[in-house]
Amino acid sequence: MAKEIERKFLVTNDHWRDQIKSSHRMVQGYLNDAGRASVRVRISGDQAWLNIKSRILGVERDEYEYPIPVTDARQMLDTLADGALIEKTRHLVDVAGLTWEIDEFYGDNAGLIVAEVELYQPDATFHKPDWAGKEVTDDPRYYNVALVRHPFSTW
Repeated sequence: MAKEIERKFLVTNDHWRDQIKSSHRMVQGYLNDAGRASVRVRISGDQAWLNIKSRILGVERDEYEYPIPVTDARQMLDTLADGALIEKTRHLVDVAGLTWEIDEFYGDNAGLIVAEVELYQPDATFHKPDWAGKEVTDDPRYYNVALVRHPFSTW
């Protein structure tokens, strides 16, 4: 079974910007966010994925991800996505041997910047950079599936 083990933090300053190794604009939508799993379609550049993730909040969740044709992904987002689409740029930053994903949101979620780090085990120790502030791993408001229905601009 595929597992995602990650911690999520609010970003408190721009010190990470000069460490960006790459950035990718993304758009994603949810085909289903009820029940025990969410089903997401994501497009980034010329690649697309179908993702199924357990709805359990916290550090460790079940996750399955499969590449799909971009044309199929666009059609799914246009015809099957439930609610608004999430638009963001994902910046990759290396810190002490780990790659941090920093998501800078747009649209109704503009102003929100969240950093995630994937770990190999739930209790793994890691260096937390100065720009990683309050941990929000257990706060459902900061999950993309929640931002579709309750965008940052409405808080």
